Amino acid sequence: MKVLSIQSAVAYGHVGNSAAVFPLQRIGVEVLPVYTVTFSNHTGYGAWRGPLIAPDDVREVITGIEERGVFGEIDAVLSGYQGGEGIGDVIIDAVARVKAANPDAVYACDPVMGNAKSGCFVAPAIPILLREKVVPVADIITPNQFELGFLTDTEPDTLESTLASVDLAMAIGPRTVLVTSVERPDREEDTIEMLVADATGAWIVQTPRLPMKANGSGDVTAALFTAHYVETGDAKTALERTASSVFDLLAATLESGARELRLVEAQEFYANPRMQFSARQVR
Repeated sequence: MKVLSIQSAVAYGHVGNSAAVFPLQRIGVEVLPVYTVTFSNHTGYGAWRGPLIAPDDVREVITGIEERGVFGEIDAVLSGYQGGEGIGDVIIDAVARVKAANPDAVYACDPVMGNAKSGCFVAPAIPILLREKVVPVADIITPNQFELGFLTDTEPDTLESTLASVDLAMAIGPRTVLVTSVERPDREEDTIEMLVADATGAWIVQTPRLPMKANGSGDVTAALFTAHYVETGDAKTALERTASSVFDLLAATLESGARELRLVEAQEFYANPRMQFSARQVR
């Protein structure tokens, strides 16, 4: 499998491509990483150095890849955090060119905007750009519950309202929606869930909620789910594999006491997921 991953990169820590590339490689995926920013560290530290990469420069890198004749071999395009407004158009153009070379290729968009606790943390134009231009051309999207609400102008919280919001999101264009953090008011205490839906049904998986915040875990989730889903065509299996790997990555990080993901140390959990969580079909 080959994945063209258009995301940010940091030298220290693991977010964007610096979170997504290694887990994908560890499960046997050939990754073509294209960087949208090159920062010293993620912005959660409050200070960072390094450039936003100009959209025209990102486009040039993608064109150079196309000139090598490999677009026909790409199975999926993956995108995440968009540092500037112009990147969306570059990604949309890249998706169109990849699909022209390989009509079976899919586009997986992680519509990074923010979360329920911190609100939106991207430039004001980005959420609108995602909703109106980027998400409509995506085949797979991986929002958290907050981002799902913004995309659909709803406030999902219960299972029923989350499924209704997923249906509205699918009506925009994507065929598959993975909601990466479902926090139902009636769930068991100290748990969190992920939900996936496609044309074949919808499934939810519950894991313990770990007492931590880990930047980059959403990027790992989107990457692993995309690869497993493209490989198997089975939403339930992809969800279970992803939940297993990401939970064990987070547990290893928590145990270490580190702020940054223990991405390398947890590699065996990507290659051989323990499959300790079973997804339940909800429709």
